[in-house]
Amino acid sequence: MAQQSVFDRHHGGSSPGAFGSLIFILLLIVGMGYAGSQLVGDLEVEQTTSWLPFILLGVALLIALGFEFVNGFHDTANAVATVIYTHSLPPTIAVAWSGLWNFLGVLTSSGLVAFGIISLLPVELILQVGSSAGFAMVFALLIAAIIWNLGTWYFGLPSSSSHTLIGSIIGVGLMNQLLAPAGTATSGVDWGKATEIGYSLLLSPLVGFAAAALLLLAAKALIRQPALYKAPEGKNPPPLWIRGLLVLTCTGVSFAHGSNDGQKGMGLIMLILIGTVPTAYALNRAVPESEIAAFASVTAQVSTVMDHYIPQGAAAPAENGRAQVQEFVRSHTLAAETPAGVKALAQSVSKDITTYGSIAAIPAAQVGNVRNDMYLLSESLRLMLKAGTPAFTADEIKVLKTYKGELDDATKFIPDWVKVAVAIALGLGTMVGWKRIVVTVGEKIGKDHLTYAQGGSAELVAMATIGAADVYGLPVSTTHVLSSGVAGTMAANGSGLQMATVRNMLMAWLLTLPVSIVLSGSLFWLFRNLF
Repeated sequence: MAQQSVFDRHHGGSSPGAFGSLIFILLLIVGMGYAGSQLVGDLEVEQTTSWLPFILLGVALLIALGFEFVNGFHDTANAVATVIYTHSLPPTIAVAWSGLWNFLGVLTSSGLVAFGIISLLPVELILQVGSSAGFAMVFALLIAAIIWNLGTWYFGLPSSSSHTLIGSIIGVGLMNQLLAPAGTATSGVDWGKATEIGYSLLLSPLVGFAAAALLLLAAKALIRQPALYKAPEGKNPPPLWIRGLLVLTCTGVSFAHGSNDGQKGMGLIMLILIGTVPTAYALNRAVPESEIAAFASVTAQVSTVMDHYIPQGAAAPAENGRAQVQEFVRSHTLAAETPAGVKALAQSVSKDITTYGSIAAIPAAQVGNVRNDMYLLSESLRLMLKAGTPAFTADEIKVLKTYKGELDDATKFIPDWVKVAVAIALGLGTMVGWKRIVVTVGEKIGKDHLTYAQGGSAELVAMATIGAADVYGLPVSTTHVLSSGVAGTMAANGSGLQMATVRNMLMAWLLTLPVSIVLSGSLFWLFRNLF
């Protein structure tokens, strides 16, 4: 007979009960009803008699929310491991409490992480997301991420959904380059952004391990409370102040996870919405008419700034400058004609918007073009400001940042119903599949039972690390930060590590990127041929 886990001995009879189940079902119905009604209301502006866009939308949304559902298996489960194994909260209450704070984290998220990940994708696939190649991209990277996440969850390995999604995006970008006809210029992965994100994903577990170990050692030196450094006895909860600390750290990790990890699916859902129903979602129709005059004014200032960097005697760009700006965004190489292209395209966009009086009034046939032009302008300014070329003055940088903010308000937005839908998917995933990952974190990393101080140290570090990454728009793995934090406290405490588990976790960490790259690239090739 298989040896019964500590979890099963202490929590085997855990059940939410009839009342808890009823409350959960009611909240689920309310959330889904809200998201569905908002989506239906938004779709009323679509002017199409074909059912195909709506069928594609339904399938794509189902897959995207499926990714967040599986994400709940992996990442949210980590947040509740310490409070469950220290008996600070019963499992069902811990999962529900974590789900609530995940929900709030998702709702208050900034969107920086969501669109930071999207910027890794090839430019032409983003601009043509409604094409067959765009749908192949979205389906390939989401399905690849789901397959790997399910596989690692089945074996109880705390694998990273962030690593998986980044690898899937890289795989699509590389295959997009390989499929391009010989001699055809095409954009692949934004390696500068990929490197920046890669550093955050690779370094955050090391930070988690070292910081949690140091925090535990500091606590031992400064806080002389023997109860804090003992393993739980039987099923008894810890003293009230310890229990409060552990619940607080669980709350913080859950909230930080929602505000960071929840965004990964949001950006992809927005790509889906833009591709299938562009009239409703390509541009932020909620931007007030009063902003149009301010937009025209800052456009004029941007034109003046660009005039300073246009070579004397240079010819005006053909059409509206889109070709020059798109080439710059694709190649990241500033050409002599780029400033003139930015000026011409900015003036063209301003003319389109002021002609119609508001973003909501732009005709359906024009929405996609205006959105793409605004996206190109925003990306071109981001690249210029990041590279420091041209050498703009402080006042010019202020003007360009203001203009970029106006562009992003119109193109990089996330409706509240999308946040609600993602939060529901994360919460459902956590409630369905949390146990495997919780058992790994609680029992299989260290040789001894998790103490109160170890759980608190690991979660405090995870909460701070994820929160800081969210501020800077960088994705990090809740799984890796927290599990490495637990390992760090075990090492600092002299408890010893179960090397078989650590080896499996490292293997999953090392294999996630290459496997997801190959898997998503292969699926992208398959879907491109099918579509």
